[in-house]
Amino acid sequence: MEENVRAVSVEPQRRIALPQVTWEDLSQPGAYVEIGTGDLYRIPKEAVVPGCSPLIRKESAGASRLVQLSPNPFITTLQARLLACEHNIQPNF
Repeated sequence: MEENVRAVSVEPQRRIALPQVTWEDLSQPGAYVEIGTGDLYRIPKEAVVPGCSPLIRKESAGASRLVQLSPNPFITTLQARLLACEHNIQPNF
């Protein structure tokens, strides 16, 4: 007699994708990491006031994609590094 044996993983699986934005679409405060460079940017709520000029401006010939690690711009550096690594982004901070 052959039994169907199914292995069930007890490891938690994280399937949550973090939000990605470009510099032009950045409208929420938070801690962001740039995918290409691994640089961390802390964007406070004062930097994204609707109707105002942005306080942070980056100009580059290439396109930059940012991943929001946390809505809290003051997340600890260790937490931000761990989140970046969990999402296959090499941190540079």
